[in-house]
Amino acid sequence: MRYFFVLLALLIALKSFAAPSTHGHGVILLYHHVAIDTPPSTSISPEKFKEHLEFLRDNNYSVIALDKMIKSIREGTYLPDKSVAITFYDGYSSIYETAFPLLKSFGFPFTLFLSTGPIDREQQNYMSWKQVREMSDAGVIIANHMVEHPYMLEKKPQESQNDWLNRLEAELLSAETRIKEETGQSHRFLAYPYGEFDTTIKTVLEENNFIGFAQNSGAIGHNSDFLALPRFPLASIYANLETAKIKLGSKSFDVQLIEPSSPVTAKRDPTTTLQFNPKKHNLSQIGCFANSQPLPMNWIDKNDGIVRLEPTQMYQGRRWRYICTAPVPGEDRFYWYSVQWIKID
Repeated sequence: MRYFFVLLALLIALKSFAAPSTHGHGVILLYHHVAIDTPPSTSISPEKFKEHLEFLRDNNYSVIALDKMIKSIREGTYLPDKSVAITFYDGYSSIYETAFPLLKSFGFPFTLFLSTGPIDREQQNYMSWKQVREMSDAGVIIANHMVEHPYMLEKKPQESQNDWLNRLEAELLSAETRIKEETGQSHRFLAYPYGEFDTTIKTVLEENNFIGFAQNSGAIGHNSDFLALPRFPLASIYANLETAKIKLGSKSFDVQLIEPSSPVTAKRDPTTTLQFNPKKHNLSQIGCFANSQPLPMNWIDKNDGIVRLEPTQMYQGRRWRYICTAPVPGEDRFYWYSVQWIKID
């Protein structure tokens, strides 16, 4: 009997050692300008940006490099709870002049998704390749945001489907080549300009072994779409720390998008069907919203967690989202998932 208990204790210890707890959730933050004299819709003031960094430092967040987060989630290896990756887009000069020194002072890694055309042209208000190389040498991940930041869904006049996709592929690979030439880095990460894509564009990325980053807000997890990973923009009214706190601590739903396969829609009141894992989520606590208003939820099969979101109003603009949230049991945090919509005409 004594040997039995010794063996049992040994097996428990080995199990704990061999299979450490994995959280498997991460949040990607999106910034553009850190300035007060740039377009408000894509800007955060240096003071508010510093507040965000202080909050992350003082509240047990793990700010980690984007490549480490992606690798850990895909491989199912240990990822610290409340893991956050900070990313910037386009290559504006305020990133180098203001954000870079602040992030260095906090010891926080970050990623810069770069549009290479403005850098090559030495365009005003963009950083230079010398500055990009300095950031790269300091450990900043430099990633792809296409050459000219195009609306990837829009074809040129008389352009065929094949010509359109070949043009996008050529621009994607050209930007990746320029980044590697200047910095030696090639992570094959693409942030879709304006967050716009469809299934055919995703196929171009997949065929070239890229990971895609979209603008459908939410946390990422093992079942996320790695050709359209969500991220949280924190600018303008969304830069407010009180509302940002909820996003920073969010976790990913165990959910699958059943239909549609593409975010591009011809309607202003599109429906979508989702499947939440009923073994991991209390379905009665899930709420879905658009423009901060509740969306009607038609549970097609509650035993299997299948729900259809059926809006009763029209939505304006080129892009909008349906957002679903639910409280995390025992924590002051939320699961967060969203469906992106794009109406290009």
